[in-house]
Amino acid sequence: MRKFLRKILKRLARLTVWKYNPEVIGVTGSVGKTSAKEAIFAVLANRSRSALIEREKWQIRKSEGNLNNELGVPLVILGDWGKRDLNLVSRSQPAGTRKAAKAFFWLKVILIGAWETVFHSSRYPKILVLEYGADRPGDLKYLLKIVRPKIGVVTAVGETPVHIEFYENAEEVAKEKSKLIENLPAGGYAILNYDDDLVLNMKNKTRAQILTFGFDENANIIISNFENRMEEKRPEGVSFKIEYQGNIIPVALKNVFGKAQAYSAAAAFSVGVIHGMNLVEIAELLEKYYSPAKHRMNLIEGVKDTWIIDDSYNASPLSMKEALSTLGSLEAERKIAVLGDMLELGKYSIEEHGGIGKMAAGIADILITVGPRGKFIAEAANLSRMAKKNIFAFDTVDEAKKHIQNIIHSGDLILIKASRAIGLDKAVDEIKKM
Repeated sequence: MRKFLRKILKRLARLTVWKYNPEVIGVTGSVGKTSAKEAIFAVLANRSRSALIEREKWQIRKSEGNLNNELGVPLVILGDWGKRDLNLVSRSQPAGTRKAAKAFFWLKVILIGAWETVFHSSRYPKILVLEYGADRPGDLKYLLKIVRPKIGVVTAVGETPVHIEFYENAEEVAKEKSKLIENLPAGGYAILNYDDDLVLNMKNKTRAQILTFGFDENANIIISNFENRMEEKRPEGVSFKIEYQGNIIPVALKNVFGKAQAYSAAAAFSVGVIHGMNLVEIAELLEKYYSPAKHRMNLIEGVKDTWIIDDSYNASPLSMKEALSTLGSLEAERKIAVLGDMLELGKYSIEEHGGIGKMAAGIADILITVGPRGKFIAEAANLSRMAKKNIFAFDTVDEAKKHIQNIIHSGDLILIKASRAIGLDKAVDEIKKM
């Protein structure tokens, strides 16, 4: 059934793209795809809102959630679906449940998709911002047969990327991601992270024009003066400066943390510049409209006068280190790290979890780990001279969340991060202020 559905959706999506010819902006990378997508959307979707003609001209649609696979990408192309519908087919919906509702939804998708390929819709978006996922070799090749972007953005790969379990090494992951850049047209743009060597090397694999972003002064879009900010003992957000062609603009984003947010903003500046926007306009739109997806370095007020940095959506060694670095840069009475398993690391799993434990020992006052691999984090932290009385290891989030509730007190700053399947969003729900 899934194979048949894939075939139908692929054909309808290709017909839709051929008929309406939208500008497609494709975003890929091992970390930061969704935040970059949201930042790009915030800039383009809110440009010139005061003029109806301009709003129609820049009509835009983005992928919701993690619609970045062989079913998700066609879904975005074929329609703008509600959250209730998308929840039916999300990874959080258990397999084998609500079969009738799912069947009705897919039938609706097929019928609406077929209708729009036959009858012209004046409301079809002029721009699509799509995520391209590559969990396994060949994923990008399949998605690019559905739709090839005009602008391709690669966020980061890192030394040990997420999903590396299904690849030989990081270079193979980068090779898969680079297919997005290889397939750009000569009149298109490749937007690359200058600070990631595996990403930057993709510039040699495309006919498209190159625009780079990063903290390195040789990037086209330069990030500088980055800071995770505090205000009156409250975590406030991030601030940094963006420089392009000698022009510099300050940017301040509230209630989000980490350099990943600056990278996402820089990717959005790159897209904005390509569309003829100036730095001031882009900065204003980001500050006003950019809101990263839930569970991605979001600041949440916790019970007992605490603050939570919720990064429970996913985890890789690169993003875990960045999250811990952010925790270390902020002031608090106590810093508590609640860390769970990083999945799909294959042969690198023990080594990478150990490295995270060693880093956590130098930053956190209290370490709470969740999951079987989390025990490697706890053991490494203890070997790095973190007192055993300050380390707590649990097998499941249900076991851990009550302990977290009991142990926190006023003034604590709590980082919560793990791969999505560990379910640390339940821990966030347990201690957030209602």
